[in-house]
Amino acid sequence: MAEGADRVTGKPATRSRVRRRAPASSKKSAKGSAKPSAKGVAKAAPRRSVIGWALRWTFRYLLRAAAVFVVLLLLWVGLLRFVDPPFGGPYMIGEFGRLGTLSYEPLPLGRFGLRAGQAAVAAEDARFCEHKGLDWAAIELALDEYVTSGRLRGGSTITQQTAKNVFLWHGRTMVRKALEVPMAGLIELVWGKERILEMYLNIAEFDEGVFGLEAGAKHYYGVPAAALTDLQMARMMTLLPAPKSRNPKALSATLERRARRIAAGVGTIEAQGLDLCFR
Repeated sequence: MAEGADRVTGKPATRSRVRRRAPASSKKSAKGSAKPSAKGVAKAAPRRSVIGWALRWTFRYLLRAAAVFVVLLLLWVGLLRFVDPPFGGPYMIGEFGRLGTLSYEPLPLGRFGLRAGQAAVAAEDARFCEHKGLDWAAIELALDEYVTSGRLRGGSTITQQTAKNVFLWHGRTMVRKALEVPMAGLIELVWGKERILEMYLNIAEFDEGVFGLEAGAKHYYGVPAAALTDLQMARMMTLLPAPKSRNPKALSATLERRARRIAAGVGTIEAQGLDLCFR
């Protein structure tokens, strides 16, 4: 029998034409265009670097810390709208730690008498009722002088001085000046003019360890602030830039002239309606 013949019929055997299907994986690999699976991509992806992870973690931590700080600050500012701080601000706390005692008698604005607010405005910030916490003309002059001479001068509004005394620190630095700007806007928005002026008169320093106009009036004249004469009130206001080195009962000729200008300015403030925001 011929080689390859069928053993039953004797006919030559034919090759089967049935084609076996190639595995799907082999076809894809043959084409070379199949996309790798998601698991393959994940395995091939490089591991996150330690530095990148640390930076992301630090950014998240700082962002959350900033959010917590802002919330706490808003709560503190809102609380001080109605409650007098027991120790005024950071500077007063530092003085208490240094001296061991303070003279501090916070009062409602109405207890000081209208003349107290008018004298403060005449001495420190004649446009107090007109601006929104910042006197941009005075700020521009101060910045120009700092650029040319490297010296920071005054010119802060009552609002800025209050923000400094309650929330910040003393010392003429650009950092503190920069922080005064948003804080002044915030307390203008939350407190309003009357509360700002009230807080200013309550925590301004009038002598070493003596804070507030009420405590200052009793310290120098032995009477409440509401009992001061117009000239005595004006003399008290001349102390505010340098309270530890001045005495309202022993002013220099220059400061005495300034006190008399402040006393005269009180009438101008009232006549021109520059006290309407707290009258």
